[in-house]
Amino acid sequence: MKQDMQNLKFKVAYDGSYYYGSQKQPDKNTVEDELLRALKRLNINTKIVFSGRTDRGVHATGQVFNSLIPLHWKDFKKLKEVLNHQLDPSVKILHVSKVNDDFHSRFSAKTRTYRYLITTKQTTPFNQKYITSVKSIDAKIIKEAIKEFVGVHDFKYFHKTGSDKDVTIREVFEVDFYKYKDVYVFKFVANSYLRSQIRLMVGSLLAISENKLTIEQLREQLFLKKLNFKTPANPNGLYLAKITY
Repeated sequence: MKQDMQNLKFKVAYDGSYYYGSQKQPDKNTVEDELLRALKRLNINTKIVFSGRTDRGVHATGQVFNSLIPLHWKDFKKLKEVLNHQLDPSVKILHVSKVNDDFHSRFSAKTRTYRYLITTKQTTPFNQKYITSVKSIDAKIIKEAIKEFVGVHDFKYFHKTGSDKDVTIREVFEVDFYKYKDVYVFKFVANSYLRSQIRLMVGSLLAISENKLTIEQLREQLFLKKLNFKTPANPNGLYLAKITY
């Protein structure tokens, strides 16, 4: 690392409906592009390392990235304020802190928590980008079915085909399904995820709720016996909530 630079950790929230995902893509506006533009306005030319990528339309309330920032930025609260002034309101820096030189947002992460929000109420023009509406929910069967994902599994049948992942084994530490006011919440805590894995897991659980899939068929898919379901839930209900280190 350059002697005049320091490794800083940023916690950030963003509205994914404005962007083609978190990470840079040719000719697409992404969260990374927006952050780099804001940094450049402060004469900071650097790179960004996210804890993980989020797809187009997926939101974050606790995404993390690290970046090399010039040493003269010693007041991190001031850096946060100045950056937020430069950023589009759809992206907000929540916290800035100094980390060890070897800290890597992606490789140093221990767990990643996602939440997926659904409602049985009709969405409005003001919330339809942030929650998925379904006609009905069988909460009892979802609470039973979601437990199937806990543990170490080969999620080969729960990721977007064409993903550049050779190893499709992941460990899910914790799951939950609960209601908060008018919102149903799926919660997943894992070491990491494959592309579209959570949306495919939620999609299968919603299919079980609608009697279009059985728990036994879900097990068959988890144990790679048969691909029974491959329709992901919409991206708008998904939130990257928390990264632990």
